[in-house]
Amino acid sequence: MDIVFDQALIEARRKRALLHGDPKAQFLLEIAAREIAERLSVVERHFEKAVELHGYTGLTAALLAQTGKVSEIVRIETDDDFAKEKDTLTAASLETVPLPPQSVNLIVSPLSLHLTNDTPGVFIQVRRALKPDGLFLAAIPGTGTLQELREVLLQAESEISGGASPRVIPFADVRDIGALLQRAGFTLPVADTETYTVRYDSLFGLMRDLRAMGMTNPLAARSRAPVDRKFFVRAAQLYAERFSDPDGRIRATFSIIYISGWAPHESQQKPLKPGSAKQRLSDALRTNERQLKEN
Repeated sequence: MDIVFDQALIEARRKRALLHGDPKAQFLLEIAAREIAERLSVVERHFEKAVELHGYTGLTAALLAQTGKVSEIVRIETDDDFAKEKDTLTAASLETVPLPPQSVNLIVSPLSLHLTNDTPGVFIQVRRALKPDGLFLAAIPGTGTLQELREVLLQAESEISGGASPRVIPFADVRDIGALLQRAGFTLPVADTETYTVRYDSLFGLMRDLRAMGMTNPLAARSRAPVDRKFFVRAAQLYAERFSDPDGRIRATFSIIYISGWAPHESQQKPLKPGSAKQRLSDALRTNERQLKEN
């Protein structure tokens, strides 16, 4: 397994951001939490026991409770400091799902699965922890997220030092995430993307929010060499030149992949076996069928 992310650094920065960050910077988590809760609210099921997997502030758990769809909600976080009053919280790393097999009915994960070195393994752990016909809902930043920032940081560093190191993490494509759901054994998998554009006065406002989210560069292969203010000033100039609106404010893109998948159960709808169709497609479409020539 390739080590892409420095897990100890991620956990330290998340904890520091929770204790000292600006709550207003958690707007992205709030968007994801509300979307997950809204998607759950239209599911015609009641879930006895749910788990919020690394939800950071506990907002997702609180919004799930408001839907009336869940009887009990427990939280899994990297540190006990993430607990809220009256929370049931279990401490575990971002890459561990410390739940017995088939022990819960619902698991939700808002904006944390993009930081795991073994995301397929985490998906498998989630599926095993779900009871048959249990539901998994998650929000995962995907391709396109912070694409503007990635471009200007690479360009600025290339101009100043003649080379570039990774400063924005890689994000998965929606098709890859959908494939991971299937690979982990989920049935009825669904993955779709919502894109949000956030505007700032300058790159420095964006960087300030990323620090407050605990989301600054956690790559294991990141450069340890310090960068001076000249680097960020040049990056800010490039950002303003390429990604600003007529009023001078810059745009930052966040693409969030929302996924759902069910633990297998015999009651679920099954796809038809190949060759089991009772009507020809050409008849249904009222067209003539032609035999293709072989080359």
